[in-house]
Amino acid sequence: MIISIRNLWKIYHMGSFDVEALKGIDLDISEGEFISVAGPSGSGKTTLMNIIGLIDNFTRGSLTVGGLEINKQNRSELAKLRREMLGYVFQSFNLLPVLNVFENVELPLIISGKIKNKSQRRDRVNYLLEEVGLTDRRRHIPTELSGGQQQRVAIARALVTSPRIVIADEPTANLDSQTGEKVLSLMKDINKNEKTTFIFSTHDPQIWKMADHVIFLQDGLIKSDTTQGQ
Repeated sequence: MIISIRNLWKIYHMGSFDVEALKGIDLDISEGEFISVAGPSGSGKTTLMNIIGLIDNFTRGSLTVGGLEINKQNRSELAKLRREMLGYVFQSFNLLPVLNVFENVELPLIISGKIKNKSQRRDRVNYLLEEVGLTDRRRHIPTELSGGQQQRVAIARALVTSPRIVIADEPTANLDSQTGEKVLSLMKDINKNEKTTFIFSTHDPQIWKMADHVIFLQDGLIKSDTTQGQ
């Protein structure tokens, strides 16, 4: 298992009140799976995604990512794990406003050190920009792009380092149907060819249909985990 979760709780302390966002979650995800996490607002989807993505801490329980028990890793080890193993597609894009499209996508490659050769980095970035249809916008800064274009930059950035796990929060929310299909097709190809594990938090039925299984959360609990039989 590339991800293993046991009795995972997340409790937010809000003044004199405690909010139980996750209530004893158990979940195993195998390498190379294409997973969709669904559920209504307030179900715990984003909390679960942030914990799996090592962005948020959990209150109790255990989380193992890539064979490493997260509770036993120090801050620098967690940063290394995020840098080398994980890719993120945030709903808020999180693009750096002072960098152009090419530079935003290239930055994770520079930070991770996975591709040190500048020419090879350029080829990798240009390949992904072509795949998401942004070759002609490569020198534009984020404020010169539409929301859908910024989303596509964020997707290319998440994929550029060939991470073992991609965490994607509503990756098609800002895309038209044709572009959404193209981006999902790219992700599915990478999933198959590179054995990359994709975990989506989404309301998009198209992603549900493509998923190996759909996890449905409600009130901080897994209500169903449906295998698609793919």
